[in-house]
This record gives sequence, C-alpha cells and structure tokens, in this order.
Amino acid sequence: MRSSVWFCGLGLLMCALWVSVSWSEDRSGSEGGVSRDAPELSCDSSIARNFKPDDKTSVLLVKQFKKGDVVPYAPVFRQAYPLIPAAVEADVCLVKLLVGPGNAGPQDAPSTSRGIGIEVWLPSKQAWNGRIQAIGGGGWAGTQETDLAMVSSGVASPDLTTAATIASREGAVASSTDTGHTGFHGDNGSFALLPDGSINKTLWEDFAARGIHEQILKTKALVKAYYGSPARYTYWSGGSTGGRQALKQAQRYPEDFDGILAGYPAINWTRFITGELYPQVVIQRDLGGKYMSLEQLTLVSNAAIAACDRVGGKHLGFILHPESCHYDPAKDRNVLCVAAGGTNTTPACISPAQAVALNKIWYGMTADGSVPDPAVDNGFGPLTGVRRWYGLQRGTNLQFLAFTPPFNIAADLVAIELQSSKLATPLFKNASGNGQDGWKALSYQQLAKAYDAGLAMQQQLADINTDDPDLSAFKARGGKLIHYHGTNDELIPYPGSVHYYERVVERMGGVAQVKAFYRFYLIPGLGHSPMNGTSNPAASPPTYGFGSGRMYGLLTDWVEKGIAPDKVVLDSAGNEPVKKSLPMCAYPQKIAYVHGDPYVAASYSCQ
Repeated sequence: MRSSVWFCGLGLLMCALWVSVSWSEDRSGSEGGVSRDAPELSCDSSIARNFKPDDKTSVLLVKQFKKGDVVPYAPVFRQAYPLIPAAVEADVCLVKLLVGPGNAGPQDAPSTSRGIGIEVWLPSKQAWNGRIQAIGGGGWAGTQETDLAMVSSGVASPDLTTAATIASREGAVASSTDTGHTGFHGDNGSFALLPDGSINKTLWEDFAARGIHEQILKTKALVKAYYGSPARYTYWSGGSTGGRQALKQAQRYPEDFDGILAGYPAINWTRFITGELYPQVVIQRDLGGKYMSLEQLTLVSNAAIAACDRVGGKHLGFILHPESCHYDPAKDRNVLCVAAGGTNTTPACISPAQAVALNKIWYGMTADGSVPDPAVDNGFGPLTGVRRWYGLQRGTNLQFLAFTPPFNIAADLVAIELQSSKLATPLFKNASGNGQDGWKALSYQQLAKAYDAGLAMQQQLADINTDDPDLSAFKARGGKLIHYHGTNDELIPYPGSVHYYERVVERMGGVAQVKAFYRFYLIPGLGHSPMNGTSNPAASPPTYGFGSGRMYGLLTDWVEKGIAPDKVVLDSAGNEPVKKSLPMCAYPQKIAYVHGDPYVAASYSCQ
C-alpha cells in the first residue's frame, strides 16, 4: 500500500496527513465502527475508509510509530515533563478523530469549535493486552488532539505517563480528548463565553461531560474495528481535571468503565476555583496588593509544620493530620518582626496584618473576609454562615495561590460567573472585552456573589461541579473506583474530596456499602501531583508508592481478580536522604501511630 504526505481541506482549515487517507463515500453497511464485510484494518488508509461509527465522526490522521520513533510532543510539554520518554517503546498506531458538531461562529473566536478531538493509540495486534486505558486532562483541558503536527499533552495520573507511553509500554489501547477546544492544557477559559459575552452552553457541555463520553465511545468502537473484538476491560486514569472527569463518568456514564482511578479531583468546580481567587483578594484588600515574599510564605508555612509534625518524638517534616493543627502565626514571636513584638530579625519576618492574612488563606473563603481564631476553628469547621469553602492546609506550599501572578483559571471562572470578561487575566480573549485583571478590584462581597452565581449557573455550565453523590448505577454494573487526594494539595483543598465522599456514604447506606466498590485515600504530604506539596523541600513524604503503575495495578487487580486494595504501604522516593514510609488507609480510617520508629510504616495502623 502506498504511503505519502498530502493535504486535505477540512472546512477552511488545511490538515497535513502523515499517512495517505482515502475517504469512502459509501457509509452503508456500517455498524458500531465495523462494516458488515468487517474488512481487516491496518495502520494505514484502511482505517479512514472503513471506520465510520456515526455521521459525526471523521478520521483526521493515521500514523504508524515504530519502536524508538520520537513522539512529537509540544516543546512546552517536554519542558514540563522532562522524564516522560521521548520515544515509543514498541510499535504503535496513532489515530486522531474529530467528533462534531462543535460550535459554529467566527473563525477566530475561541468559542468556535469544529468538534471534539480524540487521540487513540493502538498497540500492535500481537501486543494488545485486551485493555483500554483512557486518560484525563488538566486545567481547562484543551490539548492537541486535532493538531496534526504534534500529539496530545494529556497525562495519566498518578504516573504522569502519556497515551503513547501507555500503549507502547503496557500494551493497552490508550486515548485522550481535548473536550472540544484547543490550547496547551486549555491555558485559559476563553472558549467558555460566546463573542457577545454570554455562556457558551455547547462547549461547556463538551468540556464538562460529552467530550469524555465520546472519547470512550469512539475508542471502544475503534478497538472493535481494529482488533476484531471488544476490549475485555476499560479503565480511566486522571488527576485534577482528569479526576473530575473520572467522577463525572461514574456519575453520568456508569457503563463506560470497569475501573476508575480519580486523583485529587477538581470536583466542586465552581466552589473551589472561585475560592482559589480568595487569597489574591485577601492580599489586595488587606495588604494593599503587596505580596508577601516567597521567603515569608516559606518561613511561616515551615513554622506551622514544625509546630504540628511531631510524632513519636520525631519531626516528620510534614503534618500527618492537618485537622489537628491550630498553628497561629499571629501568636508566634519567632515569625513576627521585632516591631510587632516578635523576635525575628530577618527580611522574612511578617507583620500582624500578614499573619492575619495567612490565617484567612488557610481558613478559606468567607463572604466578608472574616476569620475566626484558629484555636476555635482552624478551617475544618462547618460551611455555615459567611463561610463559603475550604482553604489550603497549614504547611502547604502557598506560592501557587498566594503569590503573583494569580492562578488564571480562578480569575477566568470568576469572570465567567459574573459575565464580565474584563475581570479575567489578559490571557482571556473575548469580543466583548479581553481580560484586564479586573479581579484586583473585587471586594469580599463581590467574590461571594461570584461564588453564589456559580452555583446558580450549574445548568448553564453543564453541571460542572460534578458532585452528584448517587453512584448506585456504577456500583450495580460492578464498577470499581479508587479516589485519592494529597493533604498538601497546592491548588485543590482536600476537604472538598472528604465532603464528597461523606455525601456518597450518606446517600448510599453507609461505609460498608460504599467500601465494596469505592475506596478513598488521603495521602499526607502529597501535593497536586505525585510529589511533595509542602513548603519543606526536605519533607520526604512517602508518595513514591504512586509510581510505576502502583495505583493502576491496585485498580486492575480489584477489577480483574477481585482483590480489593488492602495493606498498601507508600515509601519516600528512592533518592531521598531520609527514607520514610506510611500505610495508606481507606477513609474514614486514619493513619494512627502505635509505637516504634515514626519513619516506618510498621509503627502505624489504620484506625
């Protein structure tokens, strides 16, 4: 069969195909992605000719990668993930799909979309292990599935592997989606508003739910057409936005997956993301827009760790149970400047106003900027009165939310909630007005208004909060779910995951009923990825156990062998100067110190 490089017109866009593709006009006789004649598909034009799952799906690209071929990731992606292999480890076939209808509009408008892009990586027919592993996105999603010059920047969590690596290393079919819009991790939310500034309901639906459902439907159809039989098991792996997508699958599309791995999920979307802007509003309103230095943030955060990390006579370097820490910098003379009655003479010392600001950031968003005495409520009290959402935990690295620049997704969302694009950062583009950092002038009351608006707009935003506690259909189909969250997540406060799990337990008849199909783990010291999320670079929290497919292996064993996760031990990374290990306890059990060396998992039990 002849291969060549050629160009095809796709609307007004030109697409460069790496393998010759011939379109078939005869769509009669196709069913479920396999024609009645069931022609054998190879990694060539036969896929485009014969894979017709429906009239909304087209094949954009088919390309064969041989073992050792370099994968054309975006340069910025290679910088962000330098440890991800640059080349495939076995022969694989890449298929890029486009699923319409998208959203019509001006060609240059961010809200205009041709449809949902999907990448599917197919191992050789001899190497396929019978599995599908779909991976989630990050941030606003919007990866490179429709880009014919490079491949998706989506990564599976917690192993931070790409679909190309999964397919070539494990032998599973792997897929990803851009959820209907483009950009490296969807670096801003411009797609979410129409040119007139109103809500883009079509792309919100694609982003929130339809994109991930189409991803798996088309992956399953292509698997059946390519290999001649359906997958035996289908899995999802994702963190952050990918974790939210994971729980959306369990809630809305329970038949899609046999097993789901949901890491630090971005559920309660409008709640926590609006709350992510709260530290910036605190700094603007209480500190006159003058940021504390990274040295100040580190000094106080490490002081909190030192005050609350002692176990068995040793400092762990991270806080085992953040809910027990009531550290108050306003009462710590070691961090307060001499002029404020403290003893700290370094440039990193803080003022009383800065101490109160930090307590506000740790406590979480309130409608009026108030904060109780940490001795009374350290942020783990109820969401009542003026309180809106949880804050970051003491000892967490604060530079992502309490330093400059602001987390742009938070500013974007507030602009969308208040339907004033000028409130967003300058990255946000809209015909009604580009972002102008208008968030800087927001009062506490205005931010609370945005929070309340986000809840009221859930129907317009396609139920983006993804907080439905009814997982009965997923349980009934035999699905298994592993959900985990680090206690030092720098972006998503982990109490939001606790809040969701407890609602599931309440809805579904208790812990015993839920434990049969859903395990939730809190991992001390873990950040917004499989690594240290604390302000202490020497913390060495035992998070290394997430790597090398460990969590994914727990999930596949549960689904395929009926072996539920139990007695799992996590370790520090192999190159850490001080090795530490801890058991991984399924919530509501907690890690309890019993006796012995507090750096060793055997000294603890789950209680």
